[in-house]
Order: sequence, then C-alpha cells, then structure tokens
Amino acid sequence: MSRRDSMFIKGNEIKTVAIVGTGVIGAGWAARLLHRGMNVIAVNPRKTAEDDLREVIANAEEALQRVIAVPVEKKGKLTFTTDLKEAVECADYIQENTPEVESKKIILLKEISSYAKPNAIIGSSTSGLLPTRLQSEMVNPERFLVAHPFNPVYLLPLVEVVGGEKTSAEAIETAIEFFKMMGMKPLKVRVEIEGFIADRLLEALWRENLHMVNDNVATTDELDQAIIYGAGLRWAFMGTNLTYWLAGGKRGMRHFMSQFGPALKLPWTKLEAPELTEELIEKMVEGTNEQAQGHNLRELEKLRDNCIVSIMEALAEYECASGKILKQDREQQMARLAE
Repeated sequence: MSRRDSMFIKGNEIKTVAIVGTGVIGAGWAARLLHRGMNVIAVNPRKTAEDDLREVIANAEEALQRVIAVPVEKKGKLTFTTDLKEAVECADYIQENTPEVESKKIILLKEISSYAKPNAIIGSSTSGLLPTRLQSEMVNPERFLVAHPFNPVYLLPLVEVVGGEKTSAEAIETAIEFFKMMGMKPLKVRVEIEGFIADRLLEALWRENLHMVNDNVATTDELDQAIIYGAGLRWAFMGTNLTYWLAGGKRGMRHFMSQFGPALKLPWTKLEAPELTEELIEKMVEGTNEQAQGHNLRELEKLRDNCIVSIMEALAEYECASGKILKQDREQQMARLAE
C-alpha cells in the first residue's frame, strides 16, 4: 500500500490527540503533547480529574521550557470532558491510560474503537499486557498498538511500541513517526512478550530489591544508594551490555564473559541465570561489538568518563546524590590545595 493510498493519516498530519485516563501517565502524555503544539482532548469521569490534570501540566512547565522554550501561543489547546465519545470521535490519535486490568481495558478499547474515526490510531500505555489480547474485541483492530512510556512522560523520551497479531505494519510506522515528532525515542519491540523489554529488566531489579529487604540484607535507602552512586550513573548513557563490553578491556565482551561467567552459578541473586552456551556468548559478543563499532576502547572510555562528570556536575547544582559528593569533594580538595 502506498502512502498516498494509506489507511492512516501520516504522523505529521496528527493534530488532535485524545487522552483517555488522566492519572500520572495520562497527564504526562498531555503535558508533552500540548508543549509540542498538539491539541489534546482529555477524558476522565472523576470529579477532581480536570483540576489534577491542569496542576500536573502547570507543574511540568518549568522543566518543559528548559527542554525547549515554546511560547504560549504555539502550544496546543487543552479540552477536558467526562464523555468518552466526545473525547475520541474527532481525534487523529488516541492514547488509553487506565489501570492495568486486562478485562476492563478490553471492554474500554472496544468502546473507544466504536466511536473513533476509522483512520485514527489507538495506543495503550499498558506496562506489560499483550496487545493481541487487548485488541481482541476492537473495531478495526489493525490500528491498535501498545505505546508504553516512562514516568515522567513529558521528559523521558523512551516509548516502547508493540503490535499485536492484528496490528498493521503501517500503524506501527505511523505511530513511530509521530512519537519522533514529539521528541521521543520509539523502541520497536520485535516479539510480543509480557512486560515488553524495559519493564522485564526493571522487574528483575525490583524483585531482587524486595528479596534483600525481606531478608534484612539492606534497607530501602541502602539499596537506592547502591544504584544512585554507581551503576545508575552509567545507565543514563551506556546500558548494561556496552558497560560490560568496556569492562572486558581490549578483549571486550568475550573476556568479560569468560571472567565473570562462572559467577552466574553462584547464589548472588534469587534469579536463575540461563545456561552460558557458546551460542549465547556469540550473541553477546556480536551485539556489543556492533554497539561499539567505529570507536576503540579508549575513545569509549573517554566518552563514558566525560558523560559521568557532566551528569555529576549537573546534579551538583542541586546538591543531589553523586553531585553532592562531587561538590563536597571539590571543596575539600580546594581547601587542601590552598594550604
């Protein structure tokens, strides 16, 4: 099918977005979209919902203006309603953000799809429910997809895009185009799997967190410190795999796997590790080598180091976490040098 004969409008033709459900995630979507010129129609039957939504949008304004300064007249218009049909019937794109109860979402999405324009794409912010099940009773289910963002939605760029068995490739393509225009980083999840990619990683960390609190190994604060002052700084710009590629030195991931692979058999976590087969090792080696392509070890080390310092300096402005440590360290060292 050519773009001229497209079932859906192009991403850059989306002008009006319906936000169904205006809790933390729905309100975050509204703030991001309004700031980038989208007209937003928000719907929520709760009595205080409109006040709460406007409060979130106002509170996000300072940070959004730091991201990109937008004059008031260039922002989108916010309309609030308690009527679902009114909210979605004229929307070019619809984002559902209701609680994670599959049976209720299926019923709601069926109703939304019955009111929506045939060419309107419908997304869900679900954190891990399968799109194939969610679209099972919808009208025109080919335009449905999961668009899973991260809080605060108005700042964090990641949005996982997942299609179901009936989702068209064109709907995925259009949604990705739209999200990029909204300043986001769409991550297309190739395999429909519960929890998608990011939440499966976060869930593993969360479960181990709960085990250590339950077993009196550490307090919640100690566990947060273990992330804030260490791995968390690296995760902001270099994920787990490329970080470990660097840890392998000039021999990269293969050396790292040979050095630390045996630890997978040790009871370091409550999670069972997969068998460290040659096939898995090759996948890890090939993947990280591809990530590092065009850079040698020392170049990536310098990039890592400069990014860490920049993040710590930014945090120092607010005397927060590692930034506070950096500020204190500099003050101590300056005093020592002045002696």
